[in-house]
Amino acid sequence: MGVLFHVLLAVAALAVAALVAAPLRKDSPRLFGAIVVMVPLLAFALYRIIGTPAALDPSAIAAAASAQDAPSMEQAITDLEAELARDPAQPEGWRLLGRAHAALGNQAKARDAFAAALQHIPDDPELLLEAAQARAQAEAGNRFDDEALAMLRKALAVDPGNQRAQWFIGVAQRQRGEDAAAVATWEALLPALDRETAAALRTQISEAREAAGMPPATAAATPSTDATAPASGLRVRVSLDPDFAARVRLRGDAVVFVVARAAGGPPMPVAAERHALQDLPLDIVLDDGDSPMPTAKLSSLKEVEVLARLSASGSANRGEGDIESPVVRVVLPASAPVDLVIGKPAP
Repeated sequence: MGVLFHVLLAVAALAVAALVAAPLRKDSPRLFGAIVVMVPLLAFALYRIIGTPAALDPSAIAAAASAQDAPSMEQAITDLEAELARDPAQPEGWRLLGRAHAALGNQAKARDAFAAALQHIPDDPELLLEAAQARAQAEAGNRFDDEALAMLRKALAVDPGNQRAQWFIGVAQRQRGEDAAAVATWEALLPALDRETAAALRTQISEAREAAGMPPATAAATPSTDATAPASGLRVRVSLDPDFAARVRLRGDAVVFVVARAAGGPPMPVAAERHALQDLPLDIVLDDGDSPMPTAKLSSLKEVEVLARLSASGSANRGEGDIESPVVRVVLPASAPVDLVIGKPAP
């Protein structure tokens, strides 16, 4: 089952890559080939580390990409660099090159590639964020320098609701010792966050308040939030069926994967989260930040299938003995939460 899943993942990613790159096939065949190779490899490397804490570490992405596909990735990068040297006026090519270098841990090269892309599309908020983050990762201590901070502020000006931009600006302010400014930036972000994310951010705000010599936050300073999904997200509640839990002995180290995939489409997820069994019941929000593939995001779909899987092995791939909730099909955007019950008999 695992091998078949990976084959389907690769084929689906290849199809998406070919579709995205199709306009380049005639005029820039080398760039077309590089994109078709790199997008599936990047997607596969990201999927292999879905949901693990190490997935937040760029070095983990680099290790996964290097271990699996280094020769093919390196050749694709070489082809893409040659094409961009021939015709540098291809911002999406530069963006892809930046992502590929970042995945392999080549932070300085990623920084330069994103900067080249910005020369052609300077007002793209997501590109500005990627470029700023790449600059920080190329610096000692992952510091956002003045140019990176200017990119973040520009991204926020173009897209005032961009949560990543606000978060990173607060990080940059903390790095500069501007703790009170970071508090103001992050507290303004709180009302837009789900409950779990807001709770994590409040910890950072408390530390910033202490560093700034400010009093602890009051209830008025930190508005209460719940797990209401944003327009592009999907609120999901996960629980165990009581009868199932009573008759089955569950391993303490078992994990739960919550997955959304395209309805009637390929089996790989467009959003996924990994949680410990003891965290149940869950009340979470799946959104574009949970996507393992840059070319397939939850917000781009009209209908998805959502399920929760209990995995004794802890593997993201479905294995023998895994228990899944009945699949729920959801039309997006969804105003009501999706309830998933693991071990509940299918209707």
